[in-house]
Amino acid sequence: MKLSTKVTELMTIIAPAVAACDVALWGVEFVPQGRKSLLRIFIESLPEEQAQGKQVTIEDCAAVNHQVSGVLEVHDPIAGEYILEVSSPGIDRAFFSEAQMRQYIGETINLRLINAIGAGKEKRRKITGVLDTMSDKTLSLTTPEGEAVTVELSNIDKANLIYQDR
Repeated sequence: MKLSTKVTELMTIIAPAVAACDVALWGVEFVPQGRKSLLRIFIESLPEEQAQGKQVTIEDCAAVNHQVSGVLEVHDPIAGEYILEVSSPGIDRAFFSEAQMRQYIGETINLRLINAIGAGKEKRRKITGVLDTMSDKTLSLTTPEGEAVTVELSNIDKANLIYQDR
């Protein structure tokens, strides 16, 4: 989940504009696509508002889109044309940091790894399971088959929450 230099730069520029709209910046995706790039910003309600059950609204997304558009016009960090999308992270939220994942210990997550783990035919780059524990360098999860798996945090390319209907 190491962020690219470009995403880190964009987050630094965008974060104050998002905070000005009274929401939290969950994450940023930047996808260069030839002539038109895609900049996707994920916002979340502030923690104290989440405790009261407040969710991100369309009005929040529109306000952030307006604020961020102005900031990007001034700083001009993206060469060429781009599409700006603002949304909540959703129920299948992608994780952009280890700290975000820690909030979901006990929940089911999906990992895509940089390097496959396991032995022989059991090597795999995609793993789904219940997040059991996290340390500073690894996480442990239990797969639906009951297998305990330990993964180095530095080996995670992408991670997201798997919605479980309860």
